[in-house]
Amino acid sequence: MKLKPVPEPPAEFAFVERAQRAVPLVPGDEDDCCARLLRRLDLPSRDVARTWLTFLRALELAEETPSGFRRTDVEPTVDGCRAALLDRVFAAAAVRDALDPAEPRTADDVFAAVRETVPGWERHKHASRWESVWRDRTADLLGWLTLLSAAGRVDDDPPRYVRR
Repeated sequence: MKLKPVPEPPAEFAFVERAQRAVPLVPGDEDDCCARLLRRLDLPSRDVARTWLTFLRALELAEETPSGFRRTDVEPTVDGCRAALLDRVFAAAAVRDALDPAEPRTADDVFAAVRETVPGWERHKHASRWESVWRDRTADLLGWLTLLSAAGRVDDDPPRYVRR
């Protein structure tokens, strides 16, 4: 199963470790888990906390049980999170595959390459703004790919990326 929510990437991988530790060991309902994430990570909203909870599930660092959400025993590593991201997060592999190891590309270049993979229901869900939503999602995925060493950022103005 591919999961779609992707939070804005943090500045350092240690934040992912902190996020996993914020999920309870004893299963809790979504509201309790989101409240813990909000409090422990100083997130700006419950929606951002819910996105993080779902994303941690995609990275196999949290799971949903019949009793609620709980932290898994999987130790967060860059290699493990990269593999889970590419395998379990919708469009992550397509964004990575749109990168070239030798020719740096901007987020707009990458979005243009993956634009046709955006499902019709996503285009209808966001109607007139689906392109800006997916440009932002592409930029977030590029940030995650960079954080997890699947891509490299080679320029800053505008940011350009290469595949690693």
